[in-house]
Amino acid sequence: MKLLGFNEATCKENSSVEQDLLLCEKHGYDYIELRLDMLQEYLKDHTTEDLKAFFATSHLQPFAFNSIEDINFRSPEEWEELVKLFTFGCEIAAEIGNPYMIVVPTMTPEYCTKTEEEVFEDSVQVLQRLAEIASPYGVKLSFEPIGDKRWCCNSIRQALEIVEAVDRDDVGLTVDCINFYMHDKCSDLEMIRRIPKEKLFVFHLNDCEDLPLGVLDHCHRIMPGQGTIPIADIIAAVDDVGYEGPACLELFRPEYWEMDPEEVIRMGAESWKAYRKD
Repeated sequence: MKLLGFNEATCKENSSVEQDLLLCEKHGYDYIELRLDMLQEYLKDHTTEDLKAFFATSHLQPFAFNSIEDINFRSPEEWEELVKLFTFGCEIAAEIGNPYMIVVPTMTPEYCTKTEEEVFEDSVQVLQRLAEIASPYGVKLSFEPIGDKRWCCNSIRQALEIVEAVDRDDVGLTVDCINFYMHDKCSDLEMIRRIPKEKLFVFHLNDCEDLPLGVLDHCHRIMPGQGTIPIADIIAAVDDVGYEGPACLELFRPEYWEMDPEEVIRMGAESWKAYRKD
């Protein structure tokens, strides 16, 4: 794996789409994962033509929109709002050539008590419905299990079963280092290798503090190589699958949100050098 991407969550509280684009281009990133909320803010003063013009002359290219969250067990009113945001993302993605939309299972104390069969049935149905909406725009769905037990789909095994049941070329998986670690401390790396190459759409790169499961949360993400996640082993497993996309740096650390965005983006690019394989 040699390509590097940047997920805008990493600097989301102290940066903007316009600034992230310029800084990622400056520091040699290959791809960017634009956040839908930041994109909506950007479009208040810019147009999709501005985005297209930037990507037309930049090495940096769009990769995945983040994210459509809480897709499971929605009320009719909640589903309507979800589809509105999802359709907005699909429209922009089609215009700028962004191939993937990341979709995330639901997190609430109530829904994490659903049985795995209930989660399976609902997830398959929801992904089918969203894929039908996305298909005319040429956008693919990348389903991301969230490792904490508060989320109703929290393992790669569970997510892969769902995606395989959906059985569409345009529905696949996101593998995220901390989500894989938060499920069971990466006890089964072979699970990653069971993912068919054509189903592994997105890979998220991050590390985390050495904290017990149940205490560890997404705010404890840190730069790759500074924590406890066996990143090199995860990357090796992802490489064995045959994944050819970028490793996308995704951090939700409040400390980084208070720093100069350029320093954080520079740090991310530097941290990737230890893992990059040319």
